[in-house]
Amino acid sequence: MLKIFDEKINGFLFTIILPLLLFSMSYYGFESSYTRLKTAERPPDYLFSSVYAYRVIPNYLSVYLTDVMAYIIDNYLSFFQKFLHKNGTAFYHGLFLMNSFFFVLSSIVFDKLLRINPVEILLNKNVRRLIHLVAIFFIVITQYAPTNCDMMALFCYLTGIFLTLKYLQTNTSSYFYILVALIFVSTFVRETACLNIAFFAALFLNIDELKRRNYKFIWKTIPLVIAFLVAYLGLRLMVVQKTTFVEGFYINRNFESPFNLAGLLFGSIVLYFVYLLCVSVENRIIFKKYLFFSLPYLIMITMVGLYWEVRLFLPLILTGIVVAFYHFKNSLKLA
Repeated sequence: MLKIFDEKINGFLFTIILPLLLFSMSYYGFESSYTRLKTAERPPDYLFSSVYAYRVIPNYLSVYLTDVMAYIIDNYLSFFQKFLHKNGTAFYHGLFLMNSFFFVLSSIVFDKLLRINPVEILLNKNVRRLIHLVAIFFIVITQYAPTNCDMMALFCYLTGIFLTLKYLQTNTSSYFYILVALIFVSTFVRETACLNIAFFAALFLNIDELKRRNYKFIWKTIPLVIAFLVAYLGLRLMVVQKTTFVEGFYINRNFESPFNLAGLLFGSIVLYFVYLLCVSVENRIIFKKYLFFSLPYLIMITMVGLYWEVRLFLPLILTGIVVAFYHFKNSLKLA
């Protein structure tokens, strides 16, 4: 009984408290040279007048939490006001609370992902904790470019990975239907939801079955695609903006700026390192298929994103870690 209690305490400290402390250091221990959100009194206007306007759930929460934090600081934390005002605004503190909440949830989900049908090496809890800690550091280090949507989107994405693996493991339809609903809802958070489709396709695509004209995989994937497109296109019909699909094309910047080239190099090296971690041929095949189906996302990063914002590579990196240590059955024909 005492051993079980110790395990729960250790899990709580390692999965929640330590990540939260690291996250706090990234928001309050040093200031980003990339953004000026720490001095913003209200959510910036560009969140509501550009492609960011389609991320309606985090934008709404940002406005709500800014008002809540301002009220709490003025009415209940008068003894703490000087410290809080020195280290940010009501908007920034609200942003930290929202992001740290979904960051902790992401940490919990990632821990569960490492426990689903793991390879033998992850049965050692100390090894599993080290892998988890590496993932946490990758998340924290990307927060030099904080946004109000990335942590929420990451939680939704990792939850989608969890549902996909549970569906693969149990073939229970409820996991699939929840995944479809999650993709629809999470598209209102960030377009990263499309990567859940890529992961699903990587697991269930079977080349041999396609050669035999068995298109069951395609029919399974269609509901996921429809859920994403309905939400994605519906948002652009309901929320009218001058910049409907992209804010601008930054492909020249990505290959001219040393910072952006450094970001590309970082993402490439880490993904290659994760690929080398794959414990078997099956795992490497799955990871390569995932990267193949993620090409539209990678192309969009190249065209309209900035490589220096390495948080954009984060879903791919975390997925690679999960794939590298998942025990895929040898009976599955994965190529």
